[in-house]
Amino acid sequence: MATMQMTEKIYEQALELPTGDRLSLIDKLLHSNNLQTQLEVDKLWAEEVERRSKKIESGKARLIPGEEVFGKIKKRFGK
Repeated sequence: MATMQMTEKIYEQALELPTGDRLSLIDKLLHSNNLQTQLEVDKLWAEEVERRSKKIESGKARLIPGEEVFGKIKKRFGK
């Protein structure tokens, strides 16, 4: 069987799995390629949010109003 046909067959079978099993399969496939799973990505984002929050609270970072940011973008890119 050609690789593409086999891939399509596996995909069709995977769609029949319950959601939890499909998500588990996705995590395993991502790990097999050394890619991060959603849980790992969520953990890293939570750590980043905590790091940024501490910088804001300590005064080491300055918040920029959205209007100012978008104004600079429009000015730079003419949109």
